[in-house]
Amino acid sequence: MHTNKEKLLKGIKLMCGTLVLLITTPLILNSSFKNQDHPMFIPVLGIGLILFIAAIYFGFKGIKMLMRALFDD
Repeated sequence: MHTNKEKLLKGIKLMCGTLVLLITTPLILNSSFKNQDHPMFIPVLGIGLILFIAAIYFGFKGIKMLMRALFDD
């Protein structure tokens, strides 16, 4: 049983991108909720929610890719 190094590297890169999203998304959502009276509240909240969904999606996709690299033949 060999590890597919190309898929492993791609999965690690995807997980690094997910880590960036996991750090920045709460900061954006927090700044949005602090400034609820500001006219840009809704657009910033929308961007934060889209990034939140993207972080979850790419997290699952990265874990799936890592599992395929380690355990598929």
